[in-house]
Amino acid sequence: MSDLDLLATFLEIYRRGSLTAAAAALGVSQPAVSGQLARLESRLDAVLFERSRRGAVPTPRAHELARRVASPLDQLGGALVEDADRRARQGTVRLGAAGELTASRLVPALAPLVGEGLQLAFTLGLAEDLLSALAEGELDLVVSSVRPAADRRGLAATPFVDEEFVLVATPTTARSIDRDRLDEDPAAALAHLPIVAYGRELPIVRRYWRSEFGRRPANPVSMIVPDLRAVLVAVVAGAGISVLPRYLADSALAAGSLEVVHHTRIPPLNTLYLVTPSGPTPAPVTLVQRRLHQQAEVWGPL
Repeated sequence: MSDLDLLATFLEIYRRGSLTAAAAALGVSQPAVSGQLARLESRLDAVLFERSRRGAVPTPRAHELARRVASPLDQLGGALVEDADRRARQGTVRLGAAGELTASRLVPALAPLVGEGLQLAFTLGLAEDLLSALAEGELDLVVSSVRPAADRRGLAATPFVDEEFVLVATPTTARSIDRDRLDEDPAAALAHLPIVAYGRELPIVRRYWRSEFGRRPANPVSMIVPDLRAVLVAVVAGAGISVLPRYLADSALAAGSLEVVHHTRIPPLNTLYLVTPSGPTPAPVTLVQRRLHQQAEVWGPL
């Protein structure tokens, strides 16, 4: 068995969440899949999955390997199905994703497929709501900001692209920050500034504060709006500070209407996933997945 076969088996396990589901998708026995995984783990001298009652839980090494091999393997598989691609372009794909990502990245990336005959129907919303709709059969593919929990069976997730986050404010607001104190105790130096939030639990801001400052934000909240494009507009208008994906803030940063007010040695990243139902993937969905993986290689971290 070739290395490519071993990697293909690994990717099926990673996406399906269990050796049994991977075996069904590949049309082989579960012991055959287990043997192939054992050979790959021996070849890599690494454990790729922790086995439990919930299935095969990926280790950090598995996440890294999936990120490296998913797109190349999908492209190799795509080279064998050009005729299927032509038929796939006559289908319909129901996608779920955040509104800001859909408008700025997904629609431009997938528009050429629509011009070739594929139909796309987008549903916009929060990741958990979209994953629930996917599990109920209401969607075909979700671009999710979270990996589905291990106990959410029936879904297969593949790393797609990383978002980089930046803490931004207007130049006027930035001048109110004590720079010496920002170096010594950033959370305290920023505590007087109101926050524009994406939700009541400050989901994006809270994650940034915890990862960079080791605590929850104690700042007052000036506005809550569940759309990052509106968060951007509010920050530019001087309503407060916030944490945004760099791809969304880049234009305002380039124009000088916003500044990054806290710089990190390692950019804070969040991985987005392409999530589908477990089992054979319909040809139109495979076509969209492949197109998005190709675009992710061009984009780099968003």
